[in-house]
Amino acid sequence: MFKGQETSPKWSIDLLCASKQMRFNKMSLAYRISKFNRDRKWNLFLQEFSPTPTLRVLDIGFSENEYSSTTNYLEKHYPYQNMLTALGVDTPVKFKDRYPSVNAVHYDGGLFPFENKAFDVAWSNAVIEHVGNRDRQLQFLREIKRVAHRGYITTPNKYFPVEVHTRTPLLHYLPKAVFDKYLTFIGKKWAAGEYMHLLSLNDIKLLLADAGIAEFKVIKNRIAGIAMDFVILF
Repeated sequence: MFKGQETSPKWSIDLLCASKQMRFNKMSLAYRISKFNRDRKWNLFLQEFSPTPTLRVLDIGFSENEYSSTTNYLEKHYPYQNMLTALGVDTPVKFKDRYPSVNAVHYDGGLFPFENKAFDVAWSNAVIEHVGNRDRQLQFLREIKRVAHRGYITTPNKYFPVEVHTRTPLLHYLPKAVFDKYLTFIGKKWAAGEYMHLLSLNDIKLLLADAGIAEFKVIKNRIAGIAMDFVILF
């Protein structure tokens, strides 16, 4: 060993490599589960709404930045992109380059900038938990009902044992203020505050009733027998 040179014994290097591999495997498993679930939701959408060259579809909550192959899932898979309108709070620059046939619309997160019943179907995948508190979620549902004849909305189950955004087990069962402090402590402050307001099945039913949506169906997408998320159809 040369003077001043720092080296690690072989066993410590092996442990480091093993630790990195475990983290990679965990992320890979989480990605595979996420993709499986999105594919399952897409197949359900196809069963409920057969795409046609004239079906007007609104995608609520597009992403300007794509961090995985599942981002902007509808734009990647819908066969008639020219019939898609994508609504979001991001300014669509890279989005328009990726999907030039899609009509991308920026808005402030409040009322939708469309006429009543402008669309046949509104698609919103895992967005409602991010729009804000209950009042904002209620407005979100009312706007979907106003601008579209039918709605397809998904959201994670608040009581699934693992919080899907942060991969945190069980602690999201705590009061939100306590869970937010924990997230801040572990360096995930981005997920605290208004970033997410998770919903239970009962929360969803109460919101739908207050939004004036009387006829609906809620499908539970299960993993290991437990509802991971909900698909709301009306």
